[in-house]
Amino acid sequence: MLAAALVALSFASFGSLTVASADPLVGPSRGEAMRLKDLGKMQGWRENALIGQGLVTGLAGTGDSPSSRATRQALSNALSQFNLSVAPDQVQSRNVAAVMVTAQLPPFAKPGDTIDVTVTSIGDARSLVGGSLLLTPLKAPNGRVYALSQGPLSVGGYRYDANGNVVQKNHPTVGAIPGGATVETGVPAQAARSSVTFVLNEPDYTTSTRMADAINQQFGVTLAEPRDAGGVEILIPENYLARPVAFLARVENVTVQPDYRARVVINERTGTVVAGGDVRISAVAVSHGELRVSVTAETSVSQPLVIGRSSGGVRTALVTNSRLDVGENERAAYLSADNTVADLVQALTRMRIGTRDVISVLRAVKAAGALHAELIVQ
Repeated sequence: MLAAALVALSFASFGSLTVASADPLVGPSRGEAMRLKDLGKMQGWRENALIGQGLVTGLAGTGDSPSSRATRQALSNALSQFNLSVAPDQVQSRNVAAVMVTAQLPPFAKPGDTIDVTVTSIGDARSLVGGSLLLTPLKAPNGRVYALSQGPLSVGGYRYDANGNVVQKNHPTVGAIPGGATVETGVPAQAARSSVTFVLNEPDYTTSTRMADAINQQFGVTLAEPRDAGGVEILIPENYLARPVAFLARVENVTVQPDYRARVVINERTGTVVAGGDVRISAVAVSHGELRVSVTAETSVSQPLVIGRSSGGVRTALVTNSRLDVGENERAAYLSADNTVADLVQALTRMRIGTRDVISVLRAVKAAGALHAELIVQ
Protein backbone atom coordinates (compact mmCIF):
# COMPACT_ATOMS: atom_id res chain seq x y z
CA MET A 1 0.00 0.00 0.00
CA LEU A 2 2.83 2.37 0.82
CA ALA A 3 4.46 1.65 -2.52
CA ALA A 4 1.23 2.53 -4.26
CA ALA A 5 0.99 5.74 -2.27
CA LEU A 6 4.56 6.74 -3.00
CA VAL A 7 4.67 9.23 -5.82
CA ALA A 8 8.02 9.78 -7.44
CA LEU A 9 7.92 13.11 -9.18
CA SER A 10 10.43 14.42 -11.65
CA PHE A 11 10.05 18.18 -11.86
CA ALA A 12 12.27 18.66 -14.88
CA SER A 13 9.18 18.77 -17.09
CA PHE A 14 7.58 21.52 -14.97
CA GLY A 15 10.41 23.99 -15.57
CA SER A 16 11.40 26.93 -13.45
CA LEU A 17 12.02 30.61 -14.02
CA THR A 18 15.76 31.27 -14.23
CA VAL A 19 17.22 34.49 -15.62
CA ALA A 20 20.96 34.69 -16.07
CA SER A 21 22.73 37.83 -14.96
CA ALA A 22 25.22 39.65 -17.15
CA ASP A 23 27.57 39.98 -14.19
CA PRO A 24 29.00 36.59 -13.18
CA LEU A 25 29.88 37.95 -9.73
CA VAL A 26 26.30 38.89 -8.98
CA GLY A 27 24.69 35.61 -9.92
CA PRO A 28 21.19 34.92 -11.21
CA SER A 29 18.46 37.50 -10.90
CA ARG A 30 14.80 37.59 -11.68
CA GLY A 31 12.21 39.99 -12.94
CA GLU A 32 12.27 42.54 -15.70
CA ALA A 33 14.02 45.88 -15.94
CA MET A 34 12.31 48.69 -14.04
CA ARG A 35 12.70 52.43 -13.84
CA LEU A 36 14.52 53.92 -10.89
CA LYS A 37 11.42 55.93 -9.97
CA ASP A 38 9.61 52.61 -9.36
CA LEU A 39 12.32 51.32 -7.02
CA GLY A 40 12.79 54.29 -4.69
CA LYS A 41 12.90 58.05 -4.39
CA MET A 42 15.23 60.95 -3.85
CA GLN A 43 16.26 61.53 -0.28
CA GLY A 44 14.08 64.19 1.34
CA TRP A 45 10.91 63.30 -0.55
CA ARG A 46 8.46 62.35 2.14
CA GLU A 47 5.00 63.16 3.42
CA ASN A 48 4.50 65.28 6.53
CA ALA A 49 1.88 64.46 9.15
CA LEU A 50 -0.67 67.15 10.08
CA ILE A 51 -3.18 67.11 12.92
CA GLY A 52 -5.87 69.34 14.32
CA GLN A 53 -8.78 69.34 16.76
CA GLY A 54 -12.20 70.45 15.61
CA LEU A 55 -15.97 70.12 15.88
CA VAL A 56 -18.48 68.25 13.76
CA THR A 57 -21.93 69.80 13.78
CA GLY A 58 -25.30 68.91 12.28
CA LEU A 59 -25.61 65.48 13.85
CA ALA A 60 -29.11 64.10 14.44
CA GLY A 61 -28.80 63.61 18.18
CA THR A 62 -25.86 61.21 17.84
CA GLY A 63 -23.15 63.57 19.05
CA ASP A 64 -21.33 63.81 22.36
CA SER A 65 -23.35 63.74 25.54
CA PRO A 66 -23.47 66.76 27.89
CA SER A 67 -21.03 64.93 30.16
CA SER A 68 -18.23 65.56 27.63
CA ARG A 69 -16.51 68.65 29.03
CA ALA A 70 -14.12 68.96 26.09
CA THR A 71 -17.00 69.23 23.61
CA ARG A 72 -18.84 71.83 25.68
CA GLN A 73 -15.67 73.90 26.11
CA ALA A 74 -14.83 73.69 22.39
CA LEU A 75 -18.34 74.72 21.35
CA SER A 76 -18.30 77.61 23.82
CA ASN A 77 -14.98 78.81 22.40
CA ALA A 78 -16.30 78.55 18.84
CA LEU A 79 -19.39 80.61 19.65
CA SER A 80 -17.28 83.27 21.33
CA GLN A 81 -15.65 83.98 17.93
CA PHE A 82 -19.06 85.32 16.82
CA ASN A 83 -19.64 87.50 19.90
CA LEU A 84 -21.86 84.87 21.54
CA SER A 85 -21.16 84.36 25.21
CA VAL A 86 -22.32 80.89 26.24
CA ALA A 87 -20.86 79.25 29.32
CA PRO A 88 -19.64 75.67 28.83
CA ASP A 89 -22.01 74.35 31.50
CA GLN A 90 -24.94 75.77 29.52
CA VAL A 91 -24.19 73.72 26.39
CA GLN A 92 -26.60 70.77 26.22
CA SER A 93 -26.60 69.95 22.50
CA ARG A 94 -26.29 66.35 21.25
CA ASN A 95 -25.76 67.52 17.66
CA VAL A 96 -22.06 68.30 18.12
CA ALA A 97 -19.05 66.00 18.42
CA ALA A 98 -15.43 66.74 19.24
CA VAL A 99 -13.09 65.17 16.68
CA MET A 100 -9.45 64.90 15.72
CA VAL A 101 -8.54 65.70 12.12
CA THR A 102 -5.47 64.17 10.47
CA ALA A 103 -3.92 64.53 7.02
CA GLN A 104 -0.70 63.89 5.11
CA LEU A 105 1.02 66.84 3.44
CA PRO A 106 2.73 65.49 0.29
CA PRO A 107 6.14 66.69 -0.87
CA PHE A 108 6.22 69.70 -3.19
CA ALA A 109 2.75 70.78 -2.02
CA LYS A 110 1.87 74.32 -3.06
CA PRO A 111 -0.60 76.80 -1.53
CA GLY A 112 -4.05 76.13 -2.89
CA ASP A 113 -3.59 72.38 -3.32
CA THR A 114 -6.20 70.16 -1.69
CA ILE A 115 -5.50 67.04 0.38
CA ASP A 116 -7.70 64.37 1.93
CA VAL A 117 -8.43 64.36 5.65
CA THR A 118 -9.62 61.77 8.15
CA VAL A 119 -11.97 62.70 10.99
CA THR A 120 -12.24 60.58 14.14
CA SER A 121 -14.44 61.04 17.19
CA ILE A 122 -12.72 61.60 20.54
CA GLY A 123 -15.86 61.78 22.70
CA ASP A 124 -18.82 59.48 23.26
CA ALA A 125 -20.62 60.29 20.01
CA ARG A 126 -22.56 57.37 18.59
CA SER A 127 -22.30 58.36 14.93
CA LEU A 128 -20.87 61.09 12.69
CA VAL A 129 -23.30 60.42 9.82
CA GLY A 130 -24.64 63.62 8.30
CA GLY A 131 -22.17 65.87 10.13
CA SER A 132 -20.05 68.69 8.77
CA LEU A 133 -16.61 69.68 10.01
CA LEU A 134 -16.15 73.29 11.09
CA LEU A 135 -13.07 75.20 9.96
CA THR A 136 -10.11 73.43 11.56
CA PRO A 137 -6.43 74.44 11.25
CA LEU A 138 -4.03 71.53 10.68
CA LYS A 139 -0.63 71.87 12.31
CA ALA A 140 2.71 70.14 11.99
CA PRO A 141 4.74 69.03 15.03
CA ASN A 142 6.51 72.41 14.94
CA GLY A 143 3.16 74.10 15.72
CA ARG A 144 2.87 75.87 12.36
CA VAL A 145 -0.42 75.78 10.45
CA TYR A 146 0.01 74.25 6.99
CA ALA A 147 -3.60 73.58 5.94
CA LEU A 148 -7.22 74.44 6.75
CA SER A 149 -9.91 71.76 6.74
CA GLN A 150 -13.69 72.10 6.43
CA GLY A 151 -16.62 70.35 4.80
CA PRO A 152 -19.24 67.57 5.02
CA LEU A 153 -18.14 64.13 6.17
CA SER A 154 -18.34 60.94 4.17
CA VAL A 155 -19.02 58.06 6.57
CA GLY A 156 -19.21 54.51 5.28
CA GLY A 157 -21.63 53.30 7.92
CA TYR A 158 -24.45 54.22 10.26
CA ARG A 159 -25.85 53.61 13.73
CA TYR A 160 -29.44 54.08 14.82
CA ASP A 161 -30.94 53.11 18.14
CA ALA A 162 -34.39 53.48 19.66
CA ASN A 163 -36.09 51.83 22.61
CA GLY A 164 -33.08 49.63 23.27
CA ASN A 165 -32.79 48.44 19.67
CA VAL A 166 -29.51 49.16 17.86
CA VAL A 167 -28.78 48.86 14.15
CA GLN A 168 -25.18 49.51 13.13
CA LYS A 169 -23.15 49.08 9.95
CA ASN A 170 -19.36 49.37 9.74
CA HIS A 171 -17.70 52.05 11.90
CA PRO A 172 -19.79 55.23 12.06
CA THR A 173 -17.47 57.26 14.31
CA VAL A 174 -14.75 57.68 11.66
CA GLY A 175 -15.25 59.70 8.48
CA ALA A 176 -13.29 61.22 5.64
CA ILE A 177 -13.43 64.40 3.56
CA PRO A 178 -11.89 63.87 0.11
CA GLY A 179 -10.02 67.03 -0.77
CA GLY A 180 -11.30 68.53 2.47
CA ALA A 181 -8.19 70.54 3.36
CA THR A 182 -6.57 73.41 1.48
CA VAL A 183 -2.83 73.87 1.75
CA GLU A 184 -1.96 77.32 3.11
CA THR A 185 1.81 76.91 3.43
CA GLY A 186 3.68 74.75 0.96
CA VAL A 187 6.68 72.60 1.61
CA PRO A 188 9.74 74.50 0.35
CA ALA A 189 11.71 72.68 -2.31
CA GLN A 190 15.30 71.85 -1.45
CA ALA A 191 17.87 74.04 -3.09
CA ALA A 192 19.89 72.50 -5.90
CA ARG A 193 23.12 70.98 -4.65
CA SER A 194 26.10 69.37 -6.29
CA SER A 195 24.78 65.88 -5.50
CA VAL A 196 21.63 64.00 -4.57
CA THR A 197 21.03 60.65 -2.89
CA PHE A 198 18.64 58.06 -4.30
CA VAL A 199 17.04 55.91 -1.57
CA LEU A 200 15.84 52.39 -2.35
CA ASN A 201 12.48 51.17 -1.13
CA GLU A 202 14.02 47.79 -0.34
CA PRO A 203 17.73 48.08 0.55
CA ASP A 204 19.89 45.64 -1.37
CA TYR A 205 23.61 45.82 -2.19
CA THR A 206 23.21 44.14 -5.56
CA THR A 207 20.44 46.48 -6.67
CA SER A 208 22.27 49.62 -5.54
CA THR A 209 25.38 48.50 -7.44
CA ARG A 210 23.37 47.87 -10.58
CA MET A 211 21.72 51.29 -10.23
CA ALA A 212 25.07 53.07 -10.06
CA ASP A 213 26.36 51.14 -13.08
CA ALA A 214 23.20 51.89 -15.09
CA ILE A 215 23.38 55.63 -14.33
CA ASN A 216 27.06 55.83 -15.26
CA GLN A 217 26.39 53.96 -18.47
CA GLN A 218 23.48 56.27 -19.33
CA PHE A 219 25.57 59.46 -19.02
CA GLY A 220 28.87 58.00 -20.17
CA VAL A 221 30.73 59.30 -17.12
CA THR A 222 31.11 58.20 -13.51
CA LEU A 223 28.45 60.13 -11.61
CA ALA A 224 26.88 57.54 -9.30
CA GLU A 225 28.49 55.64 -6.45
CA PRO A 226 26.66 53.18 -4.15
CA ARG A 227 27.17 54.25 -0.55
CA ASP A 228 25.38 51.33 1.10
CA ALA A 229 22.53 48.90 0.48
CA GLY A 230 19.91 51.64 0.76
CA GLY A 231 21.36 54.63 -1.09
CA VAL A 232 23.21 55.71 -4.21
CA GLU A 233 24.94 59.11 -4.28
CA ILE A 234 24.66 60.88 -7.64
CA LEU A 235 26.76 63.88 -8.66
CA ILE A 236 25.05 66.55 -10.74
CA PRO A 237 27.16 67.42 -13.83
CA GLU A 238 28.23 71.02 -14.29
CA ASN A 239 26.09 71.43 -17.40
CA TYR A 240 23.02 70.45 -15.33
CA LEU A 241 23.66 72.58 -12.22
CA ALA A 242 21.47 75.36 -13.61
CA ARG A 243 18.67 72.92 -14.49
CA PRO A 244 18.73 70.02 -12.01
CA VAL A 245 15.10 69.08 -12.77
CA ALA A 246 16.05 67.97 -16.28
CA PHE A 247 18.92 65.90 -14.88
CA LEU A 248 16.75 64.20 -12.26
CA ALA A 249 14.12 63.48 -14.93
CA ARG A 250 16.72 61.53 -16.89
CA VAL A 251 17.98 59.75 -13.79
CA GLU A 252 14.60 58.52 -12.59
CA ASN A 253 13.86 57.03 -16.02
CA VAL A 254 17.05 54.94 -16.13
CA THR A 255 16.10 51.26 -16.21
CA VAL A 256 17.75 48.61 -14.07
CA GLN A 257 17.06 44.98 -13.25
CA PRO A 258 16.54 44.78 -9.47
CA ASP A 259 17.56 41.83 -7.36
CA TYR A 260 15.28 40.32 -4.72
CA ARG A 261 15.74 38.30 -1.60
CA ALA A 262 14.18 34.87 -1.63
CA ARG A 263 11.07 35.05 0.55
CA VAL A 264 8.05 32.89 1.23
CA VAL A 265 5.10 34.60 2.95
CA ILE A 266 2.42 32.47 4.57
CA ASN A 267 -0.74 33.54 6.36
CA GLU A 268 -2.17 30.81 8.57
CA ARG A 269 -5.39 32.69 9.25
CA THR A 270 -6.41 32.88 5.59
CA GLY A 271 -4.44 29.92 4.27
CA THR A 272 -2.45 32.06 1.82
CA VAL A 273 0.98 31.15 0.46
CA VAL A 274 2.95 33.65 -1.64
CA ALA A 275 6.41 32.81 -2.94
CA GLY A 276 8.64 33.76 -5.82
CA GLY A 277 8.63 31.30 -8.67
CA ASP A 278 12.37 30.66 -8.40
CA VAL A 279 12.81 30.16 -4.63
CA ARG A 280 15.05 27.11 -4.53
CA ILE A 281 14.55 23.89 -2.58
CA SER A 282 17.20 21.23 -2.02
CA ALA A 283 16.53 17.52 -2.36
CA VAL A 284 13.95 16.55 0.24
CA ALA A 285 11.39 13.81 0.89
CA VAL A 286 7.91 14.90 1.93
CA SER A 287 5.47 12.51 3.57
CA HIS A 288 1.97 13.59 4.49
CA GLY A 289 -0.08 11.24 6.63
CA GLU A 290 -3.70 11.62 7.60
CA LEU A 291 -5.28 9.51 10.33
CA ARG A 292 -9.01 9.03 10.03
CA VAL A 293 -11.17 7.53 12.77
CA SER A 294 -14.84 6.81 12.16
CA VAL A 295 -17.40 5.43 14.58
CA THR A 296 -20.64 3.96 13.25
CA ALA A 297 -23.58 2.74 15.27
CA GLU A 298 -26.32 0.32 14.21
CA THR A 299 -29.52 0.04 16.18
CA SER A 300 -31.67 -3.10 15.93
CA VAL A 301 -34.83 -4.33 17.61
CA SER A 302 -34.68 -7.48 19.72
CA GLN A 303 -38.07 -9.18 19.70
CA PRO A 304 -38.28 -12.23 22.03
CA LEU A 305 -39.90 -15.39 20.68
CA VAL A 306 -42.64 -16.41 23.12
CA ILE A 307 -44.58 -19.68 23.00
CA GLY A 308 -47.72 -19.57 24.94
CA ARG A 309 -48.39 -16.94 27.53
CA SER A 310 -45.41 -14.70 28.44
CA SER A 311 -44.51 -13.49 31.85
CA GLY A 312 -44.70 -9.81 32.84
CA GLY A 313 -40.91 -9.28 32.52
CA VAL A 314 -40.66 -10.12 28.85
CA ARG A 315 -40.59 -7.10 26.44
CA THR A 316 -39.10 -5.77 23.22
CA ALA A 317 -35.63 -4.18 23.54
CA LEU A 318 -33.53 -1.83 21.36
CA VAL A 319 -29.92 -3.00 20.91
CA THR A 320 -27.16 -0.66 19.66
CA ASN A 321 -23.99 -2.10 18.13
CA SER A 322 -20.97 0.23 17.62
CA ARG A 323 -18.18 -0.26 15.10
CA LEU A 324 -14.85 1.59 15.16
CA ASP A 325 -12.85 1.95 11.92
CA VAL A 326 -9.31 3.35 11.90
CA GLY A 327 -7.58 4.10 8.62
CA GLU A 328 -4.44 5.98 7.70
CA ASN A 329 -3.83 7.48 4.25
CA GLU A 330 -0.18 8.28 3.74
CA ARG A 331 1.03 10.22 0.72
CA ALA A 332 4.66 10.88 -0.01
CA ALA A 333 6.75 12.65 -2.60
CA TYR A 334 10.46 12.95 -3.29
CA LEU A 335 11.88 16.17 -4.71
CA SER A 336 15.16 16.05 -6.51
CA ALA A 337 17.71 18.83 -6.17
CA ASP A 338 17.36 22.25 -7.83
CA ASN A 339 13.58 22.55 -7.57
CA THR A 340 11.48 25.54 -6.58
CA VAL A 341 8.66 26.31 -4.18
CA ALA A 342 6.34 26.52 -7.18
CA ASP A 343 7.26 22.93 -8.07
CA LEU A 344 6.61 21.78 -4.50
CA VAL A 345 3.23 23.53 -4.27
CA GLN A 346 2.21 22.10 -7.64
CA ALA A 347 3.18 18.62 -6.51
CA LEU A 348 1.29 18.94 -3.23
CA THR A 349 -1.76 20.21 -5.09
CA ARG A 350 -1.67 17.14 -7.35
CA MET A 351 -1.58 15.05 -4.20
CA ARG A 352 -4.80 16.82 -3.14
CA ILE A 353 -3.27 18.37 -0.06
CA GLY A 354 -5.12 21.44 1.26
CA THR A 355 -3.62 24.91 1.52
CA ARG A 356 -3.27 24.83 5.29
CA ASP A 357 -1.46 21.48 5.06
CA VAL A 358 0.82 23.01 2.41
CA ILE A 359 1.74 25.69 4.98
CA SER A 360 2.67 22.97 7.48
CA VAL A 361 4.78 21.22 4.86
CA LEU A 362 6.63 24.45 3.99
CA ARG A 363 7.41 25.12 7.63
CA ALA A 364 8.70 21.57 8.01
CA VAL A 365 10.85 21.90 4.87
CA LYS A 366 12.29 25.15 6.26
CA ALA A 367 13.04 23.48 9.59
CA ALA A 368 14.79 20.66 7.70
CA GLY A 369 17.08 23.22 6.07
CA ALA A 370 15.93 22.46 2.52
CA LEU A 371 14.09 25.75 1.88
CA HIS A 372 16.59 28.42 0.85
CA ALA A 373 14.45 31.47 1.54
CA GLU A 374 13.25 33.66 4.37
CA LEU A 375 9.99 32.28 5.75
CA ILE A 376 7.63 35.05 6.90
CA VAL A 377 4.62 33.94 8.94
CA GLN A 378 1.85 36.50 9.26
